[in-house]
Amino acid sequence: MGSEPTDRGDSLYTLYRRGMELLEEGDFEHAKGPLEQAARAAPEKSSVREALGRVYFRTHDYEGAVEEFEAVVETHPVNDYAHFCLGRALTKTGQRARARHHLALASNLRPERRDYRMYRERLAAISGH
Repeated sequence: MGSEPTDRGDSLYTLYRRGMELLEEGDFEHAKGPLEQAARAAPEKSSVREALGRVYFRTHDYEGAVEEFEAVVETHPVNDYAHFCLGRALTKTGQRARARHHLALASNLRPERRDYRMYRERLAAISGH
């Protein structure tokens, strides 16, 4: 990574931006490194944790995704997107009851989001609820 930036904010921002660029380009494996570094440096930053959760989900590390999205909803309980992503990750780990809860929260927080409703309804149909 070259010389270490002296200002924590600059280095954190640089790591986050690099990770986001790679995430947006679809290079999920390479996005892990800078986002994991940023999350270790600033575990309280929900934007970093959410981005890392997205990377983990896209690389099929669903347990890792659950951990990151749980951290986000714990500090930001009205973050509909984090609840949605947590529900999706929980579904992938087989935790359907918990997934239903978070998908319902996401749907209730943003009722206009058809994708949230679709996943909620799909899980309900699979689970028989």
